[in-house]
Amino acid sequence: MPPEPLLRAAAPPTGWTRDQWAGTADAMLRAVRPFASPGHARITLPGPAGGYGTEVDGLEGFARTFLLAGFRIAGERGADPDNLAEWYAEGIAAGTDPASPDRWVRLDEHPQAKVEAASLALALDLTRPWLWDRLDPAVQERVVAYLAPAVGDPTYPRINWVWFRLVVQAFLRSVGGPWSAADVAEDLATHDGFLREDAWMADGHERAFDHYVGWALHVYPLLWSRMPGAAGFAEARRERDTALLDRFLLDAVRLVGADGSPLVQGRSLTYRFAAAAPFWAGALAEVPSTPPGVLRRAATSVVRHFVDRGALDEQGLLSLGWHGRWPRIAQAYSGPGSPYWAVKGMLGLALPADHPVWLAEELPLPVERGDYVRAIKAPGWLVSGTVADGVVRVVNHGTDHAVPGDTRGDSPLYARFGYSTATAPLLDRDSWTDPHDQAVVLVDAEGRTSHRSGMAVGATDVVEVDGITVGTASSTGVVRWLEPDEAQQGHGSGWTGRDHDAGTVTVHSFVRGPWEVRLVRVDDVAADRPPTALRLSGWPVAGTDVDILSTGPAEPTATAEPAGPAATVEPAATAASTAAPCVRGDDGTRSTLTVLRGRTTDSGVSVHEDAGPLGPVAAVPWAQLTVLPGEWSAALLELARGTGSWSVEPEVRLSPGPTTWVTTRWPDGARTRVALS
Repeated sequence: MPPEPLLRAAAPPTGWTRDQWAGTADAMLRAVRPFASPGHARITLPGPAGGYGTEVDGLEGFARTFLLAGFRIAGERGADPDNLAEWYAEGIAAGTDPASPDRWVRLDEHPQAKVEAASLALALDLTRPWLWDRLDPAVQERVVAYLAPAVGDPTYPRINWVWFRLVVQAFLRSVGGPWSAADVAEDLATHDGFLREDAWMADGHERAFDHYVGWALHVYPLLWSRMPGAAGFAEARRERDTALLDRFLLDAVRLVGADGSPLVQGRSLTYRFAAAAPFWAGALAEVPSTPPGVLRRAATSVVRHFVDRGALDEQGLLSLGWHGRWPRIAQAYSGPGSPYWAVKGMLGLALPADHPVWLAEELPLPVERGDYVRAIKAPGWLVSGTVADGVVRVVNHGTDHAVPGDTRGDSPLYARFGYSTATAPLLDRDSWTDPHDQAVVLVDAEGRTSHRSGMAVGATDVVEVDGITVGTASSTGVVRWLEPDEAQQGHGSGWTGRDHDAGTVTVHSFVRGPWEVRLVRVDDVAADRPPTALRLSGWPVAGTDVDILSTGPAEPTATAEPAGPAATVEPAATAASTAAPCVRGDDGTRSTLTVLRGRTTDSGVSVHEDAGPLGPVAAVPWAQLTVLPGEWSAALLELARGTGSWSVEPEVRLSPGPTTWVTTRWPDGARTRVALS
């Protein structure tokens, strides 16, 4: 059980001026030059070849660092002491020359070239007076020819990739190249189809909510609308897109931890501080609802989080990883140049030194100002930020990178019940096949654990109970055991395989501060393969060393505490905590799971080596309960940093009737009574 109250520590200002930003960017650009080909067209960084081969790796290295060079040149209004324009212009000349040994992979030769073409087009557009206008006309013609296959190409996936075609065609149009109004209209309509509640966007038709919402689906519309080639299309959309960005940022700034960590959730995490891009987009658009000082604080905090923790290695390079190198974070499409999409988070350097965002005083992040619980309805997230430790947590009841009724496995990147700025989901192979962290699973006789993707999503809301704020969310669905296929796509979504229904599981969450009360009911268990147990697992804590503070089941203890006004408690419904496995990482992050209701048969801590990017060892508290169809089980999960204690034993009671009420006594002694929707 956690010892004394959490210590309050005010986060210091980031301390980064625009000069520090510029110095970091310049050092990053200098560091990659030794890995350029003789003509500068390819930058092939150290490490194993990516899944698409070294030619694609070299193009990625060029295009993504060129985007950062474009920000620097544009933000300095052409002042260019490192001769970035000249150096990259040489690469453009060689890369577009079909006879050059440095030539780039073409858009009609490999799909990844379509992605990189957008960075080329954006950077060329941003630096038009200082680079494009000074290119030899023959090189300009070759650039147009290189980008032209985007026009009329029907193979662009109907996800964030539509913006790669939109950006390329806007540039082509602005320089007299080919373009298609029909393509533009089709891609804009596809993008508009991604829109969900409160300005959130799904990356395609699935419930794919992740950092792409910010660094792609809100940033590209803003940049595209300022390209001359978007004229005639952008004007009618600009006010609406700015309003959507403005609304999205109200949620986005509440997903950044006080230490600058973004949420560790979703694919392409090796892009790291690209998560800062929407904050700069907000500054560029001059959104009204989030002050420039908060936007700047958020962006700077995110970039400094990684720079201060070794994301740039001893050579000054970004490797595949999170803080430092951790190759397992990669998707199948990742190569050694892929991490440089992180430069999107340095978009602010395209804004000159006299821009209001650079003149504004940094203001604290929401998590530095006070505690909050926030419902984000589109992804089905309850967000809880606590000022005492600066941690932001998300309890997830709506995101799985799947569609309702899907039978794929759970992706650790999307389908877990919890994500935070202090923890990372387990990403070893075993965790893709059998969920072990932030999961509610049925266990079969062979020890296989169930998957929940495709669940039905309930309401996500925040209620006030006698002045106390509580977040509520739920989901339900058939859970399945999975025998995975031998080959997997590796793009971040759940694994495919043969599935077998295990039963129906309903989960309700009540969130307050560092705590979640998780109610679970199992129904319709498989008769031909009955589950042997219900297992609940908590937050995964990682580090170089993890302390196991307590573990093991205990006998339920009856309690006579009142359940609240007008509450009739079910017989045998009340029990004090019966199992409280607790782990603490070397940074003070603590995870506890306490069973409040149900028949605990076992509990403990599972330890996983090299399973996540936050440390060599990760540990997860868990408890195993008897499967009692139709009856509610409950546990309290805690995630906090620092030392702390509970003033009372937590407790939950249910009162049946036309409306079922859930009465909770929280560890700090507060009481709430909330209807079970």
